[in-house]
Amino acid sequence: MRFLRSAILCLSAALAVPAALAQAIDYDRLDQRLTRLAADDEIVGLSVAVIENGEIRFAKGYGFTEIGGAPVTDTTVFRWASLSKGVAASQVAILAEQARLNLTDTVSKFKTSLRLPGGGETRATLEDVLSHRLGIVSNAYDTTLEDGRDPVEIRESLRGLKNICAIGECHSYQNVAFDTVSEIVEQVTHSSYADTVEASIFRPLGMVTASIGRAGLQGSDSWARPYAKRSKEAGPPFEKIVNDDYYRVPAAGGVNGSVRDLALYARAQMGLVPDVLSDTALTMLQTPRIYTSREQSGLTRRYKGHMKDARYALGWRVYKYGETGNRVVGHRGAVEGYRSMILFDPERDTGIVALWNSSSRKPVGIEFEVMDMAYNLPAQDWMEIDTESAGGSK
Repeated sequence: MRFLRSAILCLSAALAVPAALAQAIDYDRLDQRLTRLAADDEIVGLSVAVIENGEIRFAKGYGFTEIGGAPVTDTTVFRWASLSKGVAASQVAILAEQARLNLTDTVSKFKTSLRLPGGGETRATLEDVLSHRLGIVSNAYDTTLEDGRDPVEIRESLRGLKNICAIGECHSYQNVAFDTVSEIVEQVTHSSYADTVEASIFRPLGMVTASIGRAGLQGSDSWARPYAKRSKEAGPPFEKIVNDDYYRVPAAGGVNGSVRDLALYARAQMGLVPDVLSDTALTMLQTPRIYTSREQSGLTRRYKGHMKDARYALGWRVYKYGETGNRVVGHRGAVEGYRSMILFDPERDTGIVALWNSSSRKPVGIEFEVMDMAYNLPAQDWMEIDTESAGGSK
């Protein structure tokens, strides 16, 4: 009788799985949709992973590392572009929890090259840098960086700009200025930025393909070449040359890695690896600091307002998703023939990550299709593969 009672209790517990933990994502449908998307002439290679209820349930590559080249897999390395900003912020949060720096420290406390109008570096805090609240025009001197100028010289020259708002009062996205984070990390740790991130984040999370810098990308066993999209009349995308422009601002755009490693990183951002990123660190990272009205306008226009209340935290964006208004955290990136994205619900431990080596915007829809499944929302053609015919296979 005791054995029978125990068996009944175990069976009852197994059947009483909370709705939030039941599998909601249709992976067969997702695979079919991604296969169709990858056949579009705009797409060269694509790699996607899904974390559901804390587990990596799906990780697969589509297309090719280059036109006519090897197939993309879940271990093919891409550039993460601006997803690098969340990595930089995570490193700062780790150091803050170790009391080696403080988010309220001013930039001038450290020996950095950043100079802001009116001596603003004496007022701007590390929190302001990580949330893009420096009061200068968005993407200040990015084109100068792309022309080959030393980012240290560019940061020093920012003092000549005019403020568009007081420090801390508005959001204006930065790359060169943001990378002062790498200078601060190196000063605090007495180690290179790349080595510090490797030791604090990549290695502890088991990220075997992740690296910082062009050599890490091109030295990988499988890596995706960058492509830019042509107009439909001009034919398929054309290959670009990998250069060092945004690798020279590693905190802003220097990370490489596979979608498998990006999924491991996403799990840590959900709080599932507390030995690496604690609840305290994640609260620092994911607490919104500023409303991003410009981004919200774009989301409303292009994606029917499916994500609302767009705000920026520290290297992360935070939204309310769909009709339910669930809190989601994410970021996107784009640089020199690569795009990337991550979006997850930290309460449900569920999310989507994707990397692709072209300038196509269509894969952005993947995050909406996956999260709509997670929330049991009506399916929509966010990838734009039903509303217009896809191109032929490559």
